[in-house]
Amino acid sequence: MQRIIPSIIAKNQKEFDERFDKVKNLGSWFQLDVMDGKFVGNKSLRFGLSLVKGKKYEVHLMVKNPLRWVKENWDKADRVVLHVESDNVSEAVEFVRKKRRKVDLALNPRTPISKIEEFGRIDGVVIMTVSPGEYGGRFLDSMVKKVREVRKKYPRLNIEADGSVNERTVRRLFRAGANRFIVGSYLQKSDNVRKDIDILKKLIK
Repeated sequence: MQRIIPSIIAKNQKEFDERFDKVKNLGSWFQLDVMDGKFVGNKSLRFGLSLVKGKKYEVHLMVKNPLRWVKENWDKADRVVLHVESDNVSEAVEFVRKKRRKVDLALNPRTPISKIEEFGRIDGVVIMTVSPGEYGGRFLDSMVKKVREVRKKYPRLNIEADGSVNERTVRRLFRAGANRFIVGSYLQKSDNVRKDIDILKKLIK
């Protein structure tokens, strides 16, 4: 399992291609951050996105109506991340399941972990360790405890940490119980992505 997954935020295809090109050789899995400007203030990947074939894509839907997106674009995703705070989440989970794609549920910082129980069987939980919506948000220390609580309650579930994952935070999240890590600005701002992702990998051994 690939534990460190680069994420891409982009306003247009040119920006996406530039950012993807920087990290494309770091693994087979990538996260696509879709934002509608309503659920979060920013907008991202709101265009007819052209993807590189032969890779796997986790699509993180930071949108008010995820059901509309999955009905129109489900074939672009190998795994879909749905926010429990969005509308029509149960219907979106059911739709993704019928299309035989994996589905994870994401929790914003203020959302209690008890919300997960409303949606039945899922493949994983994504803990937002920043307020979502842009690269480089401030890491919220209290989310380390939240990861630990989720791991205690769901010992066999995949737990993904998303937001300000870097050489200062990744080990804390790993020790708390996270087993997948979404990395955005740390790699996009890097002058040597191979060296810097290796630093992260050593910290979660």
